[in-house]
Amino acid sequence: NELYIFLSEDMDDYLKGCRFLPKLNNEIPGERNATYKERFSSLENLVLIMFENDIVVIPRETSWFGYYPDGAFEPVLPPQQTKLYQEDWIGLKALDEAGRVKFVSVPGGHLGISNSDMRKHIVPYLKDKPSVSASLAATWHAIGEALGL
Repeated sequence: NELYIFLSEDMDDYLKGCRFLPKLNNEIPGERNATYKERFSSLENLVLIMFENDIVVIPRETSWFGYYPDGAFEPVLPPQQTKLYQEDWIGLKALDEAGRVKFVSVPGGHLGISNSDMRKHIVPYLKDKPSVSASLAATWHAIGEALGL
């Protein structure tokens, strides 16, 4: 198990010690993955959901790629004021400027989205998408076969 934590005052240790997040966020200078950025920025839509009572993701604004300024624990910066966004390390800025990022805030704790909020904020992006329907059908078929159903 790996603990994913980033302390803005200790960037060097974070980049050396955390194997997952720096790569995922394209944070390692000189090792930024252009293919990852290209694929991420080609998303049709990106729905980022922040849970208002989240105690797992701290600060909860990281659900939207917001974070603390380097070397401080306050204030929490909105995503548009972070280096990740401003330098467009992962393509978030490009997506946002194209109107394809949806910043959604819902009540509840970590991953505690209600059915009504799911229908309101997620389902509309899944409707009328034959590739999604075909993919889900293929996934369910493979699961059924694996379980001998």
